[in-house]
Amino acid sequence: MIFSKILIPVDDSRHSDSAVNYGSSLAELSEAKVVLLHCHRPVPTGLGEPNFQKAIDDATRASYAIIEKHSAVLKAKNIEFDEKIIGGSIAKVIKSVAETEGCDLIVMGSKGKSDLEGLVVGSVTHKVLHIASCPVLVIK
Repeated sequence: MIFSKILIPVDDSRHSDSAVNYGSSLAELSEAKVVLLHCHRPVPTGLGEPNFQKAIDDATRASYAIIEKHSAVLKAKNIEFDEKIIGGSIAKVIKSVAETEGCDLIVMGSKGKSDLEGLVVGSVTHKVLHIASCPVLVIK
């Protein structure tokens, strides 16, 4: 099957590194465009100023660092890609972005940075497998 647009949700885990490597190889073979997504947890609005703005700035700075690390892989392979950073419920954001962008495949790591090492499949990955409307390829 040939893919036209592949969504690769990333965090700062080794599983995301593997997903980007595998997803970029699929994109090369299919001449597909990639949507690189980092979703950070929502910042509580009840923090008040200046704490709320500091939390937003910290989340944004960390998100850009994660995206930059993974986009370097795509740039090195001359793969066309878009970057997205969105806050919210991670699995729901992944589903929404996949649908909105018209992605025909999601390639994601089996576990993320925040999951317990003992789990076979991370909770976010598990949720995405159940709610996504397109195929999900889970990479270890």
